[in-house]
Formats: sequence, C-alpha cells, structure tokens
Amino acid sequence: MNSPLVHVRDLHVRFQSTQGSISAVNGVNLDLNAGETLCILGESGSGKSVTLRSLMRLNPEDKTQMQGTLHVAGMDIIRATRPEMSALRGSTVSMIFQEPMTSLDPVFTIGTQIAETVRRHDGCSADQARQRALDLLELVQVPSARQRLEAYPHELSGGLRQRAMIAIALSCRPQLLLADEPTTALDATVQIQVLLLLKQLQKELGMGIIFVTHDLGVACEVANRIAVMYAGRIIEDGATADILRSPSHPYTRGLLNATVHANMRGQRLSTIPGSPPSLTQLPAGCSFAPRCEMRTDHCAEALPPLRPFGNHRAVRCHLAALQP
Repeated sequence: MNSPLVHVRDLHVRFQSTQGSISAVNGVNLDLNAGETLCILGESGSGKSVTLRSLMRLNPEDKTQMQGTLHVAGMDIIRATRPEMSALRGSTVSMIFQEPMTSLDPVFTIGTQIAETVRRHDGCSADQARQRALDLLELVQVPSARQRLEAYPHELSGGLRQRAMIAIALSCRPQLLLADEPTTALDATVQIQVLLLLKQLQKELGMGIIFVTHDLGVACEVANRIAVMYAGRIIEDGATADILRSPSHPYTRGLLNATVHANMRGQRLSTIPGSPPSLTQLPAGCSFAPRCEMRTDHCAEALPPLRPFGNHRAVRCHLAALQP
C-alpha cells in the first residue's frame, strides 16, 4: 500500500507571545492521498491556517514550537534543514494565499513573478521560463494571457489576481496544493469559477489539495473529506456527504444550522452562543463545552478522544460516543 502524500500525527504548534504560550494546534492527526481533496473547516482562530502553514513550515521559526510527526511526500518537515525546505516549497508543495494583493510583489509584472518561480526550481532559461509562464496563464484561463504577462498586480481584477496566484502555485507541478481561503475576497460568480478551475486542474495534474475555509458551500463544492477544527483540535472528520448529511459533533451541527440558505428569507438566523476559548489557557475538558447546549459535568472535566465510528469517520465528543 502506498504511503499517504501527507501524514500528520499528534501535531502541536505553539507560539511565544507577550501574553504567554499560545497553543494554536493541539494534537492534530490527518492523512491525505494523491488526487484527494481535504477541506479543513472552522471559525476564525480555530487553527486551520496554522495547520496549513505548518506543512510548509511557514510559521515564524523564532517564535514557533512544533512537536509531533509531520511528513509531506516522505519528508520529515519538522526536522528538515532550511535548504531542504527551500527545495520542497514550490516544487513538491505550493500554496495559494488568501489575499493575492499582499502575496504578489507590486513592483514586478505577473509574467516576471511566474517565470522567477519556474527558473528557481526547474533551472531553465529565461525564454523557456517565460513561455512556461504564458502556458500557465492559459492553463488557468486568463483571457488575453500574452498581454497579462506584462501587467502588474494592481492592473488586474481580484479574480485575475487569484488566477495568477494559482498559476504561480502550479508553475512547478506540485504534488500537494495548499489553499488558504483563496476565494474569500471574491464575488460569488468569480468564486465558483475559481473552484471549478481548481477541480479541473486537480483532475489533470493528479494533485492532493488541502483547502482551508469557513464556508460550507465551498467545502461541499470541492472536498472529498471534511475535517472540522475547533480550538486547535480536529473534532470531526469524515466524507463530505456523510458530515453534511448527518453531523455528529454539536459544533458541526451548529455550523450547519448557522448557514444561510436561499429559502430563509424572513427567518431568524441560528447562532452558536458564546466565543471560542483563549488559546493561552485551554479548558481541561472539551473546549466546546462552555458553548454546548448538550454539555454534562463530564464534558468540562475530561477531554474526549477522537473516536472512530461508522464509515471512516471520527468524532471528538463524549455524547456522540454514546449514540448508537
């Protein structure tokens, strides 16, 4: 049996700050195979982006402590040297960031930025890299691609900038693509275009994709599996259809109930009461217990393990474990 493209076990990520130690990721386990899409779902501050950045070791090294097992394409990310990580980024694993205007360099053209990545990892000539940049812009369906090579980021619309970011991420044919809420700043029409484009490119290139979002509609559109995060822990994991059809964790049900639908006009929106816990001082028991309407005394006293159940599913909840 082939090894998974991404293999994470008991991952802990802590940041040192003036407020103390921030426990951003607390014992995350996940696997991803080539050609599969995993969507990490949760509120802001749940640890989604930190987990994603840990796969490329992009968190500030002087303030970050990482523990556990973290392998990408067979490489031990935690113990890899800086030259090894530099070679890995862009070639084996690439990332699409949330806001392209802060990720693209404003003083270089789009073509220059794509060609630079190609030359860095493939060692080709300037002419070859430029042709590859043109091919990539056409691949991500940028209209008038040859003219866009000479455009600066501010001269493109939000949708075209995001497509340029995708072109850069795909420039060296990575095995793993990380997408950190890449459609958040886009309008609905452009968002669906980008999502369909990613699905098409994945099918053509055979990439594994980890997609971070807080949008259930996006998760439903792109993911084979969903992992729901809360307070730095995965609290439910399973096939997309299974989780959306029958969520087991109270937090997952709360997220689904809080989703706005087209036929909800005039209805009161459902909300999850309270706020997520402070990551500098996590509770001893279930982190969601203070906000959970089903909580018991046991929930506040003991941290529930991530228990497997059903068809390749898992849930971190004392009450869900009692359900038949």
